[in-house]
Amino acid sequence: MHTFSVWAPDAETLDVVLHPSNERIPMSKDEEGWFVVDVTSASAGTRYFYSVDGADPVPDPRSFSQPEGVHGPSEVVDHESFEWHDRTWRGLPLPSATIYEMHVGTFTPLGTFASAIEKLDHLVELGISCVEVLPIADFSGEHGWGYDGVDLYAPHHAYGGPEGFKLFVDACHGRGLGVVLDVVYNHLGPSGNYLNSFGPYFTDKYGTPWGSTMNYDGPGSDEVRRYVLDNALMWFRDYHVDGLRLDAVHSIFDFSAVHVLEALDIEVEQLSAALGRTLFLIAESDLNDPRVVENRERGGYGMDAQWSDDFHHALHAVLTGETDGYYGDFGGWEPVAHALENTFVYTGQYQPSRGRSHGRPPLDLPGWRFLGYLQNHDQIGNRARGERSAALMSNGRAKIGAALVLLSPFVPMLFQGEEWAASTPFQYFTDHDEELGKLVSEGRKNEFGHFGWDPNQIPDPQAESTFTDSKLNWDEVHHPAHQEMLGWHKALLELRRTEHSLLDGGADLEAYADGDVFLVRRGEITIVSNIGSEAVETEFFGKMLLSSGPATAISGNTLVVEADGVAVLREG
Repeated sequence: MHTFSVWAPDAETLDVVLHPSNERIPMSKDEEGWFVVDVTSASAGTRYFYSVDGADPVPDPRSFSQPEGVHGPSEVVDHESFEWHDRTWRGLPLPSATIYEMHVGTFTPLGTFASAIEKLDHLVELGISCVEVLPIADFSGEHGWGYDGVDLYAPHHAYGGPEGFKLFVDACHGRGLGVVLDVVYNHLGPSGNYLNSFGPYFTDKYGTPWGSTMNYDGPGSDEVRRYVLDNALMWFRDYHVDGLRLDAVHSIFDFSAVHVLEALDIEVEQLSAALGRTLFLIAESDLNDPRVVENRERGGYGMDAQWSDDFHHALHAVLTGETDGYYGDFGGWEPVAHALENTFVYTGQYQPSRGRSHGRPPLDLPGWRFLGYLQNHDQIGNRARGERSAALMSNGRAKIGAALVLLSPFVPMLFQGEEWAASTPFQYFTDHDEELGKLVSEGRKNEFGHFGWDPNQIPDPQAESTFTDSKLNWDEVHHPAHQEMLGWHKALLELRRTEHSLLDGGADLEAYADGDVFLVRRGEITIVSNIGSEAVETEFFGKMLLSSGPATAISGNTLVVEADGVAVLREG
């Protein structure tokens, strides 16, 4: 027997429609707008739809599985029947984490959870401690980024569905790897989005670049908030994930006395205590507002950490020399120094690309409350051609970027393939129906046409080649040039693990810029970078730990750093 339940406050009648028999079973409505019925013939594997007031059948808003895609029937899942092998896993301490961002569909040639498991040993050998998986909530078509998901409770069918994701998490924990899942609670995609058939899930009071916003503070919002909170708790409880990365929280509009992010933090904290396992929340925010991660007792939302784009923008701008768009707000070593010392570059001063003042100081928050990175899916994929850093800068400068990220006070994050300077791009790709796909393709051309790009040179998101070209080429790992970069990342990650001062995100940090030379000192560790066209000499007393090339050396008390080179030293 299975109990079907769905919230539809304005509906007069609601039926379960079994598939493929089309048998309709009427449901009973309670005072709070929930329809419920027990079906003795239903069990795990049963497929079904809901019909609201006799309308065409549509999937369950809380469907755990969509084996035939977002327009197909939902499937009953028994979460209790899965055999876990991670009973001794107690979670991952975020302050010492090193994160690896992964898109399941392009991480391997097959693009499934099962094939991703086969590459986990590579991550362990690299020195990664945590995998961040881009959104897996079922979305339109077979492949896509996942940020237009519509079935928040159902792992994407083409990746391997619920069983596949559980096996993936279990395999990660078996290798000592934590798992963070990227979730999207600021909007849903358009194709396969049937929520409005059931209730007031959306509001037009606020706007996002992606359409209507979730209704977190209007009439009927109590159950909408519950829909999202229950979804987050499900990933922790039923899929054993260690953390959630919340997409674009600056586009979550909620003027309730208790913001939905604060409510989420409260419930995750309670669940963590009940499970006896460390759980955490990471937010992506464009606000440069420390209240996102400030403790609730001090008026914050209580997120454990957040992405720090200012550090990325500053580092990218100085290493590539790019000045287009918001990169024009940065440039030179000074913004990098400011980001390393203060987390945000803009802490209340005027920011030209925004045309206004932006941000506020994070005050006494330690560095591990923020993530630092040279690359991520957004900053690569939202370029017209999806170029990685390896295509935009020399190997020497890529090594400088890696050193400053992996030895920074922040929780460092790598994007898949970054560790070996993968040559494949990560482009924006979709697999929508013809009508929606045409709108997406035209919108992409118009968007980048404003930046001076030739629209004919912009990959069509709907083209199969745009997706397949974005898949990692694992054969590159064995090529000498890529092995050199892989070795550099391994050495840096090993140094981060073994040098205790580098794990202290609150340790004193000093950063100095002198023309092309940039020096960062954290405790006994010093990083000297040179983006100039000639080698530089500087006085230094200490021991060489790592260098990016053979020309970097200490002779007596003189440190020589090659052009586009970096040296890591221990003082004393």
